[in-house]
Amino acid sequence: MPLLHTVVPHFNEAATLRACLQRIANAELPPGWTRRVVVVDDCSSSAGWAEAEAAAKSICDGADLVRLLRHDRNRGKGAAVRTGLAFIVERGGVGDAVVLQDADLEYDPADHLRLLEAHEAGAAAVFGSRWRRPNPALHALQRLGNFLLTRLSNRMTGQRLTDMECGLKLLGISAVQSILPDLDEEGFGIEPQIAAALSRHGIAIAEVPVSYQPRSVAEGKKIRFRDGIHALRVIARERRRPPAPSPRGAR
Repeated sequence: MPLLHTVVPHFNEAATLRACLQRIANAELPPGWTRRVVVVDDCSSSAGWAEAEAAAKSICDGADLVRLLRHDRNRGKGAAVRTGLAFIVERGGVGDAVVLQDADLEYDPADHLRLLEAHEAGAAAVFGSRWRRPNPALHALQRLGNFLLTRLSNRMTGQRLTDMECGLKLLGISAVQSILPDLDEEGFGIEPQIAAALSRHGIAIAEVPVSYQPRSVAEGKKIRFRDGIHALRVIARERRRPPAPSPRGAR
């Protein structure tokens, strides 16, 4: 029976983590699939870590559903994603898949079904797209920045994405095994790096529309203008980068 492994990077998201895990646990999956969740705490405060432990315990209720990992220092979202992917690669089976889900609930875990259906239809990698359905909550400046980054990424990778920066992504386990050695971004640059690494390995990316409820900086949003500038650097650098050797046993 294939597993959908959900990686949840977490850094002081006490207000939303419990609800996020509950929605993940309740989200519908295609017949035959089961789920496991890996929460990677990026050295939250003591209160943030305590909430992560309490949230995981309340969702598990005796079942082996959520595994908690923790960094001993704050390293960034990309580092948390890589930690989760490495943990899953060591334990995942043939036919498994991995979905990346932010803890802040800007993305709805109910959309995991949509991504997984596209994967079952043959896509090794599936990105969500916030632009393929109307969303008046998205501001013009955010649309413009995302459009420019996605457009440049597409020119460098040959993909035809509408939302390269979308944080809701699904990868088959073999795709994860292929690209993990190429990933070294510590922060939000992990988004363009994943797209570039998939392209470098000849893996096409499908897209499906997903819902999105953005939050403000006052509400805890962590990405800043400087992260967009760094994304430009990552896109330019990754074009010239050769693929890293795949680990033994990778398919």
